[in-house]
Amino acid sequence: MQALRIGYLSTLYHTSHFLKRTGWLNENGIKASWSLYGTGPAMVEAFAGGEIDLGYIGLPPAMIGIDRGIPLCCIGGGHIEGTIMIAGPEYSALQDLSSVADVLSQYQGQKIGSPARGSIHDVIIRYLLNRYQIDGVEVKNFPWADLIPAAIGEGEIQGAVGTPQLAVVAQTFYSQKIILSPDCLWPFNPSYGIVIRENLLGDSELLKVFLQTHEHACAFLREKPREAAELLAQESKAVSRNFILNTLSISSKYCASLPAEYLASTLEFVPVLKEMGYLKRSLRQEDIFNLSFIQAIHPEPHHY
Repeated sequence: MQALRIGYLSTLYHTSHFLKRTGWLNENGIKASWSLYGTGPAMVEAFAGGEIDLGYIGLPPAMIGIDRGIPLCCIGGGHIEGTIMIAGPEYSALQDLSSVADVLSQYQGQKIGSPARGSIHDVIIRYLLNRYQIDGVEVKNFPWADLIPAAIGEGEIQGAVGTPQLAVVAQTFYSQKIILSPDCLWPFNPSYGIVIRENLLGDSELLKVFLQTHEHACAFLREKPREAAELLAQESKAVSRNFILNTLSISSKYCASLPAEYLASTLEFVPVLKEMGYLKRSLRQEDIFNLSFIQAIHPEPHHY
């Protein structure tokens, strides 16, 4: 039995929660210990401190860590297009307006909430505000994304970006709605991948077994969402099966593969992160990814 210290987020459609429930890793010879983090940047700090070996994390925070000299690399995918924008009922959604710029223009002089600085959601919203020249908007960052819908309800912020899970919380408990869907914010954006400390690269068998198990779980989420939702409800105990099923359905693009589109979208973040001051250098594909393991276990076309 090989030990693996894994960092994960509260995001229910990451296979971390599914694998915790099913015990598939243990069945495949991996004894996992799990540590929960509020955001991707917090997980990067755990990597820096040597607390975890592998993490479920959005690629921008991992890239920021790599730029800082933390020995990390991404060895597998997991999900794409995992950022949405939510607001109260008084705000118009994209289907009621003519463009993303029109949606964002509603926020001049107001506040938009986001998970921590350097998270993929934070980077995307700051990039879009700059791209469409929407001035006078403050982005307020939260250490725990779960606090965001209540902050909208209390008027602390007027809208927010975050995960599909956040959107379901907002819809279910706060009468809020999605005003920008995942596919219109940043196509094929790498909402999370599997990132490891580079000292694990020599243990190819461990990494291949993990990725095979991860891909099996991705396929289960994709092909059997009702069964997956039942298992995840048993794992979380805090939300219902229907809540999880709604979460899984908002952006059901799950796969372990790292296709060309995933790589290209990730590299499109490099100049944006540099301009924002998050990166000091221009990272290359080989600085971020090691493709050898996923190409060995997932040679077929991607399933995103």
